[in-house]
Amino acid sequence: SRFRDLQLIRQKNRGKTAALNVALAQARGDYVQYLDADDVLMPGKLHAQLARLQGHPDCVAMAAWGRFHDVPANTRFDAADTWQDLAPVDWLVADWADGGGMMFPAMWLAPMGLIRAIGPWREDLSLLDDMEYFSRLLLMSTAVLFCPEAKVGYRSGISGSLSGLKSRAAFLSGYQVLLVVECRLLAREDSDRTRRILSVLWQRFAHGCYAFFRDLAEESLARAERLHFVVVIPAGGRLFHRIAAVIGWRLTSRMQNFLRKKCVSTREKK
Repeated sequence: SRFRDLQLIRQKNRGKTAALNVALAQARGDYVQYLDADDVLMPGKLHAQLARLQGHPDCVAMAAWGRFHDVPANTRFDAADTWQDLAPVDWLVADWADGGGMMFPAMWLAPMGLIRAIGPWREDLSLLDDMEYFSRLLLMSTAVLFCPEAKVGYRSGISGSLSGLKSRAAFLSGYQVLLVVECRLLAREDSDRTRRILSVLWQRFAHGCYAFFRDLAEESLARAERLHFVVVIPAGGRLFHRIAAVIGWRLTSRMQNFLRKKCVSTREKK
């Protein structure tokens, strides 16, 4: 395929979401494909998704995705519960079942009508901005159409990536996203299953930020408890769980972060 009407826009750096909004304001196509610098569209991806969306202007097309660390040819594809046609809430419940999930930009192809209907990216967000935007997109659609022939690669293990930020501003962004997602999802379906996955999301977020910002973590855990009784065990290695069984995961997380900082400081002095 050939690209036509390719336009280069230069502006002062105001962040990724601001750049996306400027690009969307200039876009004139019938469909929108987002692509981060570290992701790869495999051959035939757009063709397969365009074919599925024909006659379905109120649906979003999803591609099969896999991770790679070095070159795209080594992408590993592992089927997930979301790899099927699903209603939007069903898709979110399946994707967020364990508090993880994947909604990165390259997966999707969306009709311009839906993109215009949901409005711009939120420029005040950094961490989890993809989650806020694409959950909004899915809930505006009538269905998520899975395209097994469409494939994308997600590069993992990049140092300094936005998803790896540990600043308070980043965690506050994540906290705000979860607040919005909770309100949005419960407005669509307030049920045991939606409350359960929201509780899991809040707990996973708390586990990730506890060592850095305990106040945000405790607020998140309180929200999780109000939503559902499900209890999520923090992720960690064998040693982490052995120590946590004795002194609790909270203190173990703080000790782990202290040791991590000490190791970094030692390396910098050498």
